[in-house]
Amino acid sequence: MRPSPVISAIGTGALAFGLALSLAPGALAATAPLPQGPVADDNAASMFEALERDLDLTQSEAESLLEAQEAALEIDAEATEAAGSAYGGSTFDIDTHTLTVLVTDAAAVEAVEATGAEASVVSYGTEGLAEVVDDLNAADVPEGIVGWYPDVTSDTVVVEVLEGSGADIDALLAEAGVDASAVQVQETSETPETYADIIGGLAYTMGGRCSVGFAATNSAGQPGFVTAGHCGRVGTAVTIGNGRGTFQNSVFPGNDAAFVRGTSNFTLTNLVSRYNSGGYQSVTGTSQAAVGSAICRSGSTTGWHCGTIQARNQTVSYPQGTVYSLTRTNVCAEPGDSGGSFISGSQAQGVTSGGSGNCSVGGTTFYQEVLPMVNSWGVSIRTS
Repeated sequence: MRPSPVISAIGTGALAFGLALSLAPGALAATAPLPQGPVADDNAASMFEALERDLDLTQSEAESLLEAQEAALEIDAEATEAAGSAYGGSTFDIDTHTLTVLVTDAAAVEAVEATGAEASVVSYGTEGLAEVVDDLNAADVPEGIVGWYPDVTSDTVVVEVLEGSGADIDALLAEAGVDASAVQVQETSETPETYADIIGGLAYTMGGRCSVGFAATNSAGQPGFVTAGHCGRVGTAVTIGNGRGTFQNSVFPGNDAAFVRGTSNFTLTNLVSRYNSGGYQSVTGTSQAAVGSAICRSGSTTGWHCGTIQARNQTVSYPQGTVYSLTRTNVCAEPGDSGGSFISGSQAQGVTSGGSGNCSVGGTTFYQEVLPMVNSWGVSIRTS
């Protein structure tokens, strides 16, 4: 039986695990032990540098982009409320700084545009596309199909197939009961794999190496961090510098989430390392950025890299099993970056799951949203 998918309300809505999970202590994610008393500079200079490098922006363009995204978060909340039941998702264009709110009823356009957002009428929207994804998730995955994700911009679900695989798309759609008009097929030469079980310079170890996501406390107020579920099962011991911990919650496949509870020498901060760009980025909240927004990732193998959010609610068929409701990005990553932080501005977004490509040629990387861990396990991300 397939695991139940994550139930998501895209945009300003919350996410919750559709799994029966025990409310065990949570975990804190970090890429490496932080020096004693690290302090966030919060001038965003290093984030600007990464955006300039990875998105080919000038410093002025990077500054304007972050300011526009910050303003878009507030407008998106108002526009989502204005759209009401017709809300179909949100997208943000990093070139024009335009926030577009999708609606499934033309009658909602005027109210949405009154908030300062653009409005676009779609047939499916996030809820309709989520239903298509759920139908596909219920079917067996034919050989040669990498995964699928909802593309809110085109209002279709994109099914990715390996080039030359001859994957039987018609069989998948027939079994799932999905109309072909709701789907577009794209070929890819990349096969996603999880970033785990490798040996090398360590961020945290558990028989292999992974990266911490965000410092957090569990429902009992105990310190820890969130990270990727494929990095360890419940009970797996963790070492971070002179600190020790254990996986208290872990889900993989189905989802890719975990909470590691500190058992000794855990000091929590609200910081994310910017590695090669220098300094630390502070985390001040968990507001969900719109599709199209700029986002940065921190990981112990490749450091600090940025890109954009391409889609939410992606289903990925890893060799180890299928994972649902991941978020798709064009940020590069490599083995060992698993579990590391995805952050937009100062807002925690998720933890690195897996992907394809590398940071020499680029690639696609997926992350597990952080809000399901907050909502299902009672985890509190450290934001001060």
